[in-house]
Amino acid sequence: MQRITIAPQQLQAGKIALTQSQHHYLVRVLRLRDGDRFIAMDGMGKWWLSELQGKQAQVIEPLVVKTELSVSVTLLVALPKGNAFDEVVRSCTELGVTCIVPVISDRTLLNPSGQKLERWRRIATEAAEQSERAIVPTVLEPISFDTALSSFATFDKYICEGRGNYPHLVSYLQYKEQKNIAIAIGCEGGWTESELEKAILADFQPVSLGSRILRAVTAPIVALSLIAAACEV
Repeated sequence: MQRITIAPQQLQAGKIALTQSQHHYLVRVLRLRDGDRFIAMDGMGKWWLSELQGKQAQVIEPLVVKTELSVSVTLLVALPKGNAFDEVVRSCTELGVTCIVPVISDRTLLNPSGQKLERWRRIATEAAEQSERAIVPTVLEPISFDTALSSFATFDKYICEGRGNYPHLVSYLQYKEQKNIAIAIGCEGGWTESELEKAILADFQPVSLGSRILRAVTAPIVALSLIAAACEV
């Protein structure tokens, strides 16, 4: 069944006031007619079975959805070149990430505009709908590396490094119960030595994702896959 994400204020007294773009999507793209049903989700954990009625929808019943990971994962990603971050947002949303933080690191070349941020948030919404997530991940505005290091004091914090003799991420996921994870991943070329030293001082544990050197787009997907596997076995 098709899904759309609504803002909480659109739901009033069992009726959903559809926006023009939502109505166009349901009627023109999905070819739904009055009386056809779809799922409305608020992106914060609630789903409703709904019925299209003109320019609004009637809520039929709430739905219980259990598709979220048992741990909250915040992904700190040094922005890669070009449009590569699009795929990071899309794939990691499918894998269960809670929050995505674009980071400006020493080796970051991209200077994203406000339009880029809106595009990433739209991709996260679409990917959450497609993968039947209960929530839509938050995509924050880009922040500096130093700000990122000081923002997650109560989290279990890891920084992925492709070179060096560091423990594998799995070794920490297997034997420790964790509720909030922050995991940092570099862009092309990885983290600088100075950044890694700063991260260690900020209580980030350096970890490996394996013996191979991964692309900037691949590494976040591997990290989220490992966390998801550890949570769901």
